[in-house]
Amino acid sequence: MATALLDLKGIAKKYSIGTENVNALRKIDLSINKGEYVALMGPSGSGKSTLMNIIGCLDTPSEGTYFLNGNEVSTMSDNELAVIRNKEIGFIFQTFNLVPRSNALDNVALPLVYAGVKKEDRNERATRALSDVGLKDRMLHKPNELSGGQRQRVAVARALVNNPSIILADEPTGNLDSKTSEEIMALFEEIHKNGNTIIVVTHEEDIARHAHRIVRLKDGMIESDMANEVISTTLKSN
Repeated sequence: MATALLDLKGIAKKYSIGTENVNALRKIDLSINKGEYVALMGPSGSGKSTLMNIIGCLDTPSEGTYFLNGNEVSTMSDNELAVIRNKEIGFIFQTFNLVPRSNALDNVALPLVYAGVKKEDRNERATRALSDVGLKDRMLHKPNELSGGQRQRVAVARALVNNPSIILADEPTGNLDSKTSEEIMALFEEIHKNGNTIIVVTHEEDIARHAHRIVRLKDGMIESDMANEVISTTLKSN
């Protein structure tokens, strides 16, 4: 039996807004193994963004335990979580989150700066990551000199450069047209084939269908958790 890369048990998250208590997550149990490709889905207010923030070590649960790659992160301090985030998780955001004044190479190398990697090694690894996403000829271009799809590819390269345990993508095609979205999702499939664990947070069915497993949230609870039948059927026929 595979040991879970990511294991959440009884995860709850409560917020206080004025005098009102909001239960964003209610006793979530979720395990994801190394090499899985999972979509987290749900409408606005379902708890998927809160769950993503906890999985990404951007927030801590009110209750429950969360083990990531053998480390219990649910009780860690902010500084400890920052180290785990940089080492274990590659983030890809809807808005790209690139540094405007830095070129593609420096944007991709940024996580390595925080990790204390020497400049020569940083540049070598960032160059390799940009080559892997098809942007070797755009390394010295700044974000405003790149198309939306190219900017997201830079963000993907940045997420990969530290060889993280998990690629966590939040609405990764939200700012892209349909053709470019398909290109980015095809890139995700290549990344997954290389052995990476991917979690995509989305409300779009056509994006979720690329994943091999779909977890649907509703009212802070997991409504369903099942294999993507389209993908499963395709894999069996190959």
